[in-house]
Amino acid sequence: MENSVNTHYLLELKEVSVSYSPGKYAVERVSAGIYPHTVTAIMGPSGCGKSTLLRAINRLHELYRDITIRGEILLKGQDIFSMNPMKVRRLAGMVFQRPNPFPTMSIYGNVLAGYKLNNLPLTQADKDEIVERSLRSVNLWEEVKDSLNKRGTFLSGGQQQRLCIARTLALKPELLLMDEPTSALDPISTGRIEELILELKEQYTIVIVTHNMSQAARISDNSMFMYLGELVEMGTTKQMFTKPADKRTEDYLTGAFG
Repeated sequence: MENSVNTHYLLELKEVSVSYSPGKYAVERVSAGIYPHTVTAIMGPSGCGKSTLLRAINRLHELYRDITIRGEILLKGQDIFSMNPMKVRRLAGMVFQRPNPFPTMSIYGNVLAGYKLNNLPLTQADKDEIVERSLRSVNLWEEVKDSLNKRGTFLSGGQQQRLCIARTLALKPELLLMDEPTSALDPISTGRIEELILELKEQYTIVIVTHNMSQAARISDNSMFMYLGELVEMGTTKQMFTKPADKRTEDYLTGAFG
């Protein structure tokens, strides 16, 4: 089995299926490879399995009963199902659709929340360094450095989402999973998050679920198009938008359905 591992991929999905009830699949036999330091967009109409697939990558489904996952998901060649789930979630950090800073925590505490949840001890100097580094990485440090003890919910929506990204990056993940991270934001905040994503791919590998085709065209290197739980096609974003291989992809991109 070792010989089949593609060392060029940071993330590899092999025949991944997810079912919420016996015999009914939300995601069915998806195989794909994600290269390091790229942005990959997962597109498709509502209910096609985009978010379900994304959550399978960091084993969030295991927090719920009766959800079955089949197939292999390899992160840096290692099967994530043989790893401790908490380690998987540190390596594959998730940013959700709506900003969700912990409401009882300060900005400072929010950045360090992953260390607290994982019982990872830190010195005060370590904490200060991680908070500043993480907030700088999302271009938020200058805006909040004098308000670190205020609650995260004190921030605007766009700032809250950048704080949530900083909280994820604080644990130094290999992979950043983003589930429609700008859908609840105004156009200016959306633009700042998109610029940030392009900066972050220098250090991280990013997979983003988006319903916004223009956004996918602007920020992604590669795209996946899903329909009814199936991966219809995957390729470079430029190729998919200019010459899709499947009629269903073409229909979606031209607005025939979706």
